[in-house]
Amino acid sequence: MTIPLSSPDITQSEIEAVTAVLRTSRLSLGPQMEAFEDVLGEYVGVPHAIAVSSGTAGLHLCIKALGIGEGDEVIVPSFTFIAAANAIRYERAQPVFVDIDAESLNMSPSCIEQVITPKTRAILVVHTFGRPAEMAAIMDIASRHHLLVIEDACEAIGATYQGRKAGSFGDAAVFAFYPNKQITTGEGGMVVTRQPELAMHIRALRNQGRYDSVDWLQHAEVGYNYRLSEINCALGLAQLKRIEPILQQRERVAREYQKALANISGLILPATDIPDIRISWFVYVVRLDDSFTEKDRDSIVATLTGVGIGCGRYFAPIHLQPSYAAWRNIASLPVTEAQASRTIALPFFNRITEDEIAQVRDTLRNALLQIQNK
Repeated sequence: MTIPLSSPDITQSEIEAVTAVLRTSRLSLGPQMEAFEDVLGEYVGVPHAIAVSSGTAGLHLCIKALGIGEGDEVIVPSFTFIAAANAIRYERAQPVFVDIDAESLNMSPSCIEQVITPKTRAILVVHTFGRPAEMAAIMDIASRHHLLVIEDACEAIGATYQGRKAGSFGDAAVFAFYPNKQITTGEGGMVVTRQPELAMHIRALRNQGRYDSVDWLQHAEVGYNYRLSEINCALGLAQLKRIEPILQQRERVAREYQKALANISGLILPATDIPDIRISWFVYVVRLDDSFTEKDRDSIVATLTGVGIGCGRYFAPIHLQPSYAAWRNIASLPVTEAQASRTIALPFFNRITEDEIAQVRDTLRNALLQIQNK
């Protein structure tokens, strides 16, 4: 791609941090991991943080450690990355898909109450595209119905809702650091929680079911190899030291896009200024208005990629995926399906230039005009 969809922001300080680890004899479960956990927990405002091999692994460990299993139901949006629902199914629990709000693209609190049953154990909240969900309403629902809350904050590090960081509301939360995220560890994630016993359990599960207080070859329960290496943690720690400038830069890019695309007919742009909310810009997603079809959207995506401009369908609804065929006819999600059919994620990364944004704008405008003039 001439202009990629995403690109990690790696500086010399990150390179030096990684190479310093390679000069030591400790490449796993060492001081870099401990420091990364401490700094991330302090940043979010939560006392316990556990580094794991991916955001998906973190979600799985939350489901497992909270005792959610076969016969239980977990409410989750379909408009999100498939890992959120997969983690529920790993433990043979049932994802119950809920519709989204057409403006925020986050799960709709009013829809949550409609699907609660005696089998419901938890709400898995996703902060979509780095915009916090309506946590006051969701936490109220959870409290009244005695439900657990897991925050999928994989796209939302640094986002705030009513002055609190995303990831600080639920029983547990998960962040992810894949290369397309705001900060990266290459591969990796982090679970955070206020509950010390839950944190201890998740630490054991990520390391083959081994608790810190026992012998290395003593395993209290079936666990997993969900550890994150010292190399990854060193990279993450160095990135985390730059988190505020990174978030500010990404916000600047989002505002540059807003200016560039403001006068293009047929586009719905994401909100940038929302009372009591700070967006952590993970991606920049535009929507076509309702005069366009899904076929039109796919044609525009093909035009952009055909000239080397990376873009994506963020997100294809989970309940319409082949691996979720059993849910296709039981999930009534009209808003999800309508909005997902018209979304386009445009190239978005820290160091994208004004000239590249202008190239995206011109190509997108021309593609729209071709369809409108047919």
